[in-house]
Amino acid sequence: MSIFGSIMGAIFGHGAQAKTAESTTTTAPGAAPSASASASAASGTAAAQTVDVAAIVDKAAAATGEKLDWRSSIVDLMKALGLDSSLAARKELAKELHYTGDTSNTATMNVWLHQQVMAKLAANGGKLPDDIKT
Repeated sequence: MSIFGSIMGAIFGHGAQAKTAESTTTTAPGAAPSASASASAASGTAAAQTVDVAAIVDKAAAATGEKLDWRSSIVDLMKALGLDSSLAARKELAKELHYTGDTSNTATMNVWLHQQVMAKLAANGGKLPDDIKT
């Protein structure tokens, strides 16, 4: 299973994982998802439901007992969802999402990953709080 599939599954439930493989391959390598690609990805079964991402991740983050800033940190988002947040896992996620930057520049990569994950969650029916930029 893909790392992004694990994120989707943790937030939307396991039925979203099949849709994930489809939505992660619709974007050309190195390109940001276009409005039409996002719209077509959002028309799938995972988008049939609107899920309050903040409510789910806030609850998961609270259960960890750690203070996690998942709204701006990909590492903390992955930790909140009980996923491997290691550099190797984030590099694999970057590969899945077609990151073309330098994966050795982890700060830049992490910001990009967070933005991409939030945008893909929103495109698949995730309701994001206003303080999360996509």
